[in-house]
Amino acid sequence: MLLVRNLARRKLRTALTISGITIGIWALVVFGSLAAKIDSLVTGAHSYFGNRVIVSSEAGGGGMFPLPISLVGQAAIIDGVDVAFGEVDTMIDHTAHQIGLPDEMVGFVQGADAGRDDFPYRYAAGRPLTAADEGHDVVVLGASIARNNDSRVGGTIRIRDADFTIVGILEPTLTVPDSQAFMPLTAAQRLYVKDLPPDMAGNLIPAQTITHIVIYPAPGVDVDQLAARLQTSLPKVTAVTAKEFDQTIGSMANLLSGIIVGVGLISLVVGGLSIINTMAMSVNERTREIGIKRAIGGRRRRIILELVTEAGLIGFIGGSLGLVLGVIAVTLGNQVGQDSGTVLFSLTASTALSALIFATVLGMVAGIVPATHAARLDPVQALRHE
Repeated sequence: MLLVRNLARRKLRTALTISGITIGIWALVVFGSLAAKIDSLVTGAHSYFGNRVIVSSEAGGGGMFPLPISLVGQAAIIDGVDVAFGEVDTMIDHTAHQIGLPDEMVGFVQGADAGRDDFPYRYAAGRPLTAADEGHDVVVLGASIARNNDSRVGGTIRIRDADFTIVGILEPTLTVPDSQAFMPLTAAQRLYVKDLPPDMAGNLIPAQTITHIVIYPAPGVDVDQLAARLQTSLPKVTAVTAKEFDQTIGSMANLLSGIIVGVGLISLVVGGLSIINTMAMSVNERTREIGIKRAIGGRRRRIILELVTEAGLIGFIGGSLGLVLGVIAVTLGNQVGQDSGTVLFSLTASTALSALIFATVLGMVAGIVPATHAARLDPVQALRHE
């Protein structure tokens, strides 16, 4: 109660100081949740990528440029290749402006991976595609696409001006498959070639066209060396491994996360400076009180502890309010984003707890200098202070 009474002596000043910490923690929680979401997407994408090698046209990835399906046979006989198959993997709408993972359509012959794809797909409803689905317009939807389109098994969804019957819906994976629509290869080839520029599509036969070759290495084969052999042996292609994915996408994500968290930390530094100012003014106003405590035998350690604890309480109160506001902001942001197909924040218990502890510790650290100064006051001089 003594600490609360001391803070209540200057209500406006204390409230303004707490507000500074509150804003800083709010920013740290929101930006930290955004950084955590980015990290989870990168980690999940790495897991989804696995030990595969993805071969695409050297003209560019993203499914924009076609490859002849004959390259699959050439890739399959290269030393170190265990399984090779072609697929069509491209954005459903190249004109859409979407934050996060874009919606994609993915077509390949079911079972072509020979059981090498070990990503844990789980079905919320319906069934997986089978080889017997080739030639039919059926689709399995990722969780995000299904939610955004209010889709149900047995219903239909329109993809690139074609109606597909929904036979399965995946459970959320929090990574790439959530925004993918899986369909038979023949259906994906037809839609892909149809929407290519006329000068490009005129020279292509859908059944002989793919966008990527998926390669699984034989046991014990070095993935990076295999990727180099594929690029050397196949004409005008580029091969990407999970390691290269991490180096490009991962480094960009780490940079973005660092910038985001940095903004939050800058806000907290400002809050910390306000605590130092508040505690310094408090010490000045309570100089006689501190002198009396020192004169009757109060130890310097006890005075320091009292003032540091008071500063820590300011940090804790501000941190608690900032955490509450951060949780509200993240929840509302995800709700709004969910309605538009984008979930931006991932607030974890560790992020919330770390923010609260950081605010408390920041307050205590900020109070050390004023508290030390107060403890060093000469009792006689302090008693004469007006």
